[in-house]
Amino acid sequence: MSGTIADLPRRTRTIRVLIVDDAPSFRRAARELLERRGYAVVGEADSAAAALDLCDELVPDAVLLDVRLPDGTGFQVSALLTVREDAPAVLLVSADEDLRSYALVDQSGARGLVAKAQLSAIDLATFWPSP
Repeated sequence: MSGTIADLPRRTRTIRVLIVDDAPSFRRAARELLERRGYAVVGEADSAAAALDLCDELVPDAVLLDVRLPDGTGFQVSALLTVREDAPAVLLVSADEDLRSYALVDQSGARGLVAKAQLSAIDLATFWPSP
């Protein structure tokens, strides 16, 4: 049987998310938020290299990706991930309240960019499939 996760009935699909951020405290808070909303957090990465490795290994449906990583940018990682055949839906996050990088978001293939402080207030279904 072939198809995508979007082809599955809504009640049987669990959206698998990878969280990428170098701050353990943000990863913990994001995990709690996502799991409360019905997403399955399948992994966490603290660098661009680890994110790419885990995406190969875990094949998540979605990635919550910080724009600033110790070994690259979320924009670069997103551009690499979103050209894949099994590309995850990428949502970029930034600690900066001034989110002027929207041109980079489009170029990176990400679905959007939100401030970390606003993550709990947004409807994630705007960017990702809903669980």
